[in-house]
Amino acid sequence: MPWAAIDIAEKIITHKAEYLLALKGNQPNLEAEVADYFCGAPDTELVAKTTVEKGRGRIETRTYTASSKVDWVTSQHSYPGQPRFTGIKTLVKVDSRVEHADRSTSDTRYFICSAPLDIDRIAQATRSHWGVESMHWLLDVEFGDDLSRYRAGHGARNMAVIRRFALDLVRAKNAKGSVKTRRKRVVGSFD
Repeated sequence: MPWAAIDIAEKIITHKAEYLLALKGNQPNLEAEVADYFCGAPDTELVAKTTVEKGRGRIETRTYTASSKVDWVTSQHSYPGQPRFTGIKTLVKVDSRVEHADRSTSDTRYFICSAPLDIDRIAQATRSHWGVESMHWLLDVEFGDDLSRYRAGHGARNMAVIRRFALDLVRAKNAKGSVKTRRKRVVGSFD
């Protein structure tokens, strides 16, 4: 699994595009090293930006911290049994805090990026990343995308298109309730 991300990154670089990849359990060594770097990095190597968004009964505060000091990632550290990412130009840390009326949650995520350090652009790209993750989460949880057993022929791709189309239809309907409730309401109307 971790090598798939490296292959994708190399294809993106080959096509002269840029990537922003989240470091999660798929790259535990690199994620730990980046986290350690941000813990002890001098302020002169870091650029930060904080955004606050209010809506849907919550306040979301995100602090984006980035560094273009990546020479230690690309040359000094080697991860046994794993090929290295190519084209890393920026390291990103995102601290997010979501406050609801009755509770609050905090989260820290790390990213590697092949784009030069531009904190506004990186903050926007990172925020857009959440939208993609949200769509994949909905497809998995509400439509059972990961449980699909289509493997042969064009079945997997055809069903993925149908699920995305169905999600778009459910989202387009300006009705009250969650995606799950609206989806069940539509399915119930055919009984």
